[in-house]
Amino acid sequence: MKKLSPNELSHNYGTLYVVATPIGNLSDITLRALETLKSVDAIAAEDTRHTSGLLSHFAISKKLIAVHEHNEHQSAEKLLLQLKAGENIALVTDAGTPGISDPGAVVVDFVRKAGVKVVPIPGASAVIAALSASGIVQNGFLFHGFLPASGAARRKALDLLKTQTVTLVFYEAPHRIIESIVDMANVLGAERRITVAREITKTFETMYSCTLQDAEAWLKADANQQRGEFVLLVEAAAVKEAIEISKETVRVLKLLLADLPLKQAVKLATEITNEKKNVLYECALSLKADAAKNNL
Repeated sequence: MKKLSPNELSHNYGTLYVVATPIGNLSDITLRALETLKSVDAIAAEDTRHTSGLLSHFAISKKLIAVHEHNEHQSAEKLLLQLKAGENIALVTDAGTPGISDPGAVVVDFVRKAGVKVVPIPGASAVIAALSASGIVQNGFLFHGFLPASGAARRKALDLLKTQTVTLVFYEAPHRIIESIVDMANVLGAERRITVAREITKTFETMYSCTLQDAEAWLKADANQQRGEFVLLVEAAAVKEAIEISKETVRVLKLLLADLPLKQAVKLATEITNEKKNVLYECALSLKADAAKNNL
């Protein structure tokens, strides 16, 4: 399908509104979201029963179309036909913003490529709400969303993230919360701090901070803390300071590595140069790696 430029967009097409809905407290819905839901011709919803409750609360009656992870591709084609016919449609999920760890991205991508105008209607965000109340002062964050359900795949994903020097943000389901916390402690480091944000904006909202090694015990101490929806904020990896090594020290280390095993070369270089052993060890590994690349 050809992607159209903004100038080629048909003015006869309807508009797809991507509407954020409350993540718990219904009072968090925005005035603009309510105006949009009232004005559109139909609402595409992840769970029509759930959205019916939301609409009923605000006395809104609209035609609902089911768009969930199992039918999103087929639904996108049907929605496109309606949009091309001039209908305006709102896209919502059960909570939060469509396409953010929820269905919606497929629909948005499909209709945008067809030249249909897509308008975001922002609102409540579990990620931003958790960060704002966490007191984390580190700059930047990486939102990963849900980790893989499989233990091996989850640990692999965490291993790829462990050196990130920004706060790591995850969503997690209650039936996997203990397993994920244990894997985080083992892969990311037990001493890292974590903030567990549970049931944000809901009756039993909880914000608790501790080290990863203590998080498992805290969750197990009260089964109620294992219920609901979780946002997990994990402390960033420490930034490694660059350590300068003199050219003479590097020359000595290279000469020793040419004839000796790595550990022995590092030991002798430490005695000769009075440099720290761990610094020389890292340097030796780097030199070995460079040598291996040059020999390829």
